Amino acid sequence: MERPREDEYAPFYRGYVASVTESDLLGLLAAQSEVLARLAARLPEERENHRYAEGKWSVRELLGHLNDAERIFGYRAFRISRGDRTPLPGFEENDYVARADHGRRGAADLAAEFGQLRSGNLAFLRRLDDDQWRQLGEVNGGPASVRAIGFCMAGHVRHHLAVLAERYGVAAT
Repeated sequence: MERPREDEYAPFYRGYVASVTESDLLGLLAAQSEVLARLAARLPEERENHRYAEGKWSVRELLGHLNDAERIFGYRAFRISRGDRTPLPGFEENDYVARADHGRRGAADLAAEFGQLRSGNLAFLRRLDDDQWRQLGEVNGGPASVRAIGFCMAGHVRHHLAVLAERYGVAAT
């Protein structure tokens, strides 16, 4: 799959897209579920509510945020792939996390949910033809192609895995 052009996504997403250097986007998306499952399996329960600073998300909240974002990215890709030109809104991630109470759920449960969400999104993405991947819509006031959303899905998880490793001391491998 070709990389998305810069006019296919808003500047905010540049880092997510740039972090994906693999040529097999769908393979990377599939592998990330396994990475999160391994991370959760290795994570001591007492570390699951760890926050690296006051006001920052706990590990559980970060994993829950990945689930929230996976739902939203998948919905956006679905709508745009179908030619829906309705502008799609952004979302306030901190408000979503505050209202979700992810801290009451274990990391393994949150990672399993991510695997289910990603599996559903992959089943959909694997059926898209080239024209559907190139469909362009509007998200949060900027352009968004389906392929750019796919790259953002992978880059978003990659970003948060790096945050977990660097700031929380929680690595997947």
